[in-house]
Amino acid sequence: QVQLVEFGGGLVQPGGSLRLSCTASGSIFRVNTMGWYRQAPGKLRELVAAITSGGTTTYGDSVKGRFTISRDNAKNTVYLQMNNMISEDTAVYFCNADVFSARNPLSSYDYWGQGTQVTVSS
Repeated sequence: QVQLVEFGGGLVQPGGSLRLSCTASGSIFRVNTMGWYRQAPGKLRELVAAITSGGTTTYGDSVKGRFTISRDNAKNTVYLQMNNMISEDTAVYFCNADVFSARNPLSSYDYWGQGTQVTVSS
């Protein structure tokens, strides 16, 4: 089974920065699009950013100009650099990846990380 493990969440002051990472491991044949979603209390889960295997990126409107997504294909790792953070960024952040498993390389599936808490507060 494929597993996604996230690191980097925590407490940060307004205007500060955090860097999240997510690494896919297990029986992997190929990792396609990877991304980050978040869910704040009382709100729906929303797309933060996504990146294809070729490097094409997509950002949610609320984070454009502040967050940057990147990936290291050799390490099956995706990163999210968060700058100029504001209180509205407070949420649980989930890593997502579309993966071809080595056990069934003809079909890909969405996998999710466990979620990491990000809190922006003075």
